[in-house]
Amino acid sequence: MNKTCKIEDFKFQHRLNTRWKDLDAFRHINNAVFLSYIEDARIVLLNRWGINYGSKSLIVASAKIDYLKQVKHPSSLIIGQKVSRIGNKSFDIESAVFVEGDSEPVCVSLITSVAIDFKLNKTIKVHPEIIADYNK
Repeated sequence: MNKTCKIEDFKFQHRLNTRWKDLDAFRHINNAVFLSYIEDARIVLLNRWGINYGSKSLIVASAKIDYLKQVKHPSSLIIGQKVSRIGNKSFDIESAVFVEGDSEPVCVSLITSVAIDFKLNKTIKVHPEIIADYNK
C-alpha cells in the first residue's frame, strides 16, 4: 500500500458523499465506515468484471487499512482502486480514499480476494477479466 499515492495513480475511481450516520462520538467519520466506502467502490468494480454469486464469484480473504487523516462530515470522497497483484487463485485490490480537492489520501487499503465457484464450493483460477484489467 502506497501511503503517498495520488488519485491519478488509480484508473478506477468511485465517488460518494459522507452521511450523517457515518459520524462517531468525536464528530468525525468513524474508522469502521471507511471499509464500507471501499466495499461500495469494490462492488462497482466487480460489476465491470461480470462477477456473480454462482460460478464466477469472489470472497475477501484479507482486509488491511491504514488511516492517515480524519474526515469531517459533510465531505465528497473519491475512492481510487486498482488491481495491484495477480496470483493463481487470488489477487489484491489497492484502494485509497481522498477528500475531493485534496491530493493526499485519508486512508489506504489492501484487499486480498480469492476467486471461487460457489456452485462447486471450491477456489478457482482468477477470472480472465481481472487479469486483463491488471495487464492494461
